[in-house]
Amino acid sequence: MTLRTDAARLLPDLVRLRRRLHADPEVGFDLPRTQATVLAELDALPLEVMTGRTLSSVTAVLRGAAPGPAVLLRADMDALPIVEQTGLAFSASGGAMHACGHDLHTAGLIGAARLLAARRERIAGSVVLMFQPGEEAGGGAPRMIAEGVLDAAGPRVCAAYGIHVLPGRSGVFSTRPGPLMAGANLLHVQITGRGGHGSRPHQAVDPVPVLAELVLALQTYTTRRVPVSDPVVISVTRLHAGDAVNVIPDNAGLSASVRTLSATAVKRLRLELPVLVREIAAAYGCRAETTFEVGYPVTVNDAVCAIAARDVLRSEFGPERVETLESPIMASEDFSFVLDEVPGAFVFVGATPTGMRPEDAEMNHSPRAVFDDAILGDQAAALAALALRHVTG
Repeated sequence: MTLRTDAARLLPDLVRLRRRLHADPEVGFDLPRTQATVLAELDALPLEVMTGRTLSSVTAVLRGAAPGPAVLLRADMDALPIVEQTGLAFSASGGAMHACGHDLHTAGLIGAARLLAARRERIAGSVVLMFQPGEEAGGGAPRMIAEGVLDAAGPRVCAAYGIHVLPGRSGVFSTRPGPLMAGANLLHVQITGRGGHGSRPHQAVDPVPVLAELVLALQTYTTRRVPVSDPVVISVTRLHAGDAVNVIPDNAGLSASVRTLSATAVKRLRLELPVLVREIAAAYGCRAETTFEVGYPVTVNDAVCAIAARDVLRSEFGPERVETLESPIMASEDFSFVLDEVPGAFVFVGATPTGMRPEDAEMNHSPRAVFDDAILGDQAAALAALALRHVTG
């Protein structure tokens, strides 16, 4: 039986599992119910299972019938603190939602585990299954790396793969060698002036106009100081100032998401943004404090692994269902920490429901985001095929 044939037989169970996970989302690093569900689903398989010490992770090792290299497959498990507005029959009712598709990732990796366990006699080596909390919170992958996930099989894994759902033609896979997703950084600015009465601004030093100036200046900076060949995206996402309408506050501040595609860009931004902020604040008679936090690194696919992954998927699903992305996307992913340690590739799969145009689908992280869980069988087969490339005896 082929992977796709076996995966099609698993599909009804995987859909039920995904919908159960979707209805009961958990946020952050502590996911006790999700962890318990994963452990129960893996219990009947011939796996060595370990749980995390500092987070609710699950690491499972499938050892083949013969020795050989180890390869890693990863799924993230956490949800977002979003109130769901999809109207799905299995929608979450609390203040959390699987708005990024991690419920599909978890169910898909469990499907891959079943497919690989059924082929254990053909495997020369080991497959490490990485079920990760804390992707959205940032830092789940580094914690699991620190706890030994890359070395769980004994020898360090020779390659690592993950698949992420996105709006797009359902069941169509896409990836590229080299940079795939941006690094994520945070900019925090605190402006200090001198408060006063709203009717007498000339007797105060108002920090609020500085914020207004900075929002525009940051956008101008990216178009006039940053080369288009190494793009940067700065989005001011939070502004805060006083509480009373008739009071000029002492302080005001902003926070921004800063996406980058190179270490050179990060170095430049850390040097130049504080100067930009300080000089604009000084022009208004205010002081400025700037903090630049480096978060996720750029997600960089190993060229050999990415090209091989594309070829494996074309062989498994046909060339019409595999695309090469022309350029990186500016969203971020903490699988980047894994790819900083070992070669591998991250792959997208389209999951727009039937009857909906991909261009009309809500993007990941929307409270109205919906995904086609009919892809779960092929997602499981794809993960298994990527692993088998490295460990088939």
